[in-house]
Amino acid sequence: MKIEHHISQLLYRYQCVTVPGFGAFLTEMQPARLLESNSAFYPPRKIISFNGNLKNNDGLLATHISQNEKISYENAVQDINNAVESWKNELQNNQPLTLNNIGQFSLNTEGNLRFEPSETINYFTGSFGLNSFVSPAITREIFAETETAAQEIPVLQLEPEKTSRPYFKYAAIFVLGLGTAGFFANNFYNNYQDNIAAENLMVQKEVQKKVQDKIQEATFFIETPLPAVTLSVKEQKLNYHIVAGAFRNENNAQKIFEKLSAKGFKARRIDKNRHGLHPVLYGSFTTLAEAQTEMKKIQKTENAEAWLLIQEL
Repeated sequence: MKIEHHISQLLYRYQCVTVPGFGAFLTEMQPARLLESNSAFYPPRKIISFNGNLKNNDGLLATHISQNEKISYENAVQDINNAVESWKNELQNNQPLTLNNIGQFSLNTEGNLRFEPSETINYFTGSFGLNSFVSPAITREIFAETETAAQEIPVLQLEPEKTSRPYFKYAAIFVLGLGTAGFFANNFYNNYQDNIAAENLMVQKEVQKKVQDKIQEATFFIETPLPAVTLSVKEQKLNYHIVAGAFRNENNAQKIFEKLSAKGFKARRIDKNRHGLHPVLYGSFTTLAEAQTEMKKIQKTENAEAWLLIQEL
């Protein structure tokens, strides 16, 4: 059975998929990118990383395999263990381990595990149907400007015909009369407009005076007060938890909780899980980055076996 097939299915829905005894695959969102150097566009995607410190079984992968393969939970756990042993043998023989659609593992010169994620599949479902592409360069045609010589057009000079026109003087008298009549008509029109404007101004002043009087006489009453407005602040969810340990004896869990609280940790106890264990937390965080940063500090100074639990409480 190909365990990587089930891991690939879970990466579409979850941020963390743990393989017991091997490590955990983590996903992180990367926004859309535009590279101006080559005009390449890349849609939003999930970036896969690997954390070899998260090896505890959270039950996610085994439950998924059990439901899809129609086998018991115990058999699913055994299949995972067999696959992990096979992977480790390949790596110890200095052979690269390739998990389809996930990535490739190899050991470096210092014997540490190195992971290179696969770029073939985008696990962000919101980018379904969007592929990266490179915009072709736009070529523009350049037309050379040509100068055209202006053609000189000869100017024809027409000499007026010298003839006597006796009716020109009558036309001049008629035009002079029209100008005089227009001058008096324009003065009459301007005086008429001034009178209308003055009357409109008086009417407007009278209307404004009456409105002001009405406003001064008016009294307003509010019969019923407005209802009180209650503002609700949305509480941030703490979905990322650093686990100090899970204990079958509740008294032991309480002792560890009090010990961590005395050291200054924001320790928490959560409800008993389905395996009958009482988990104790170093603390809970709102983002994966904060939780991973704090977990690294705890693993170096407090507890190398501390691990990350992603769960909405």
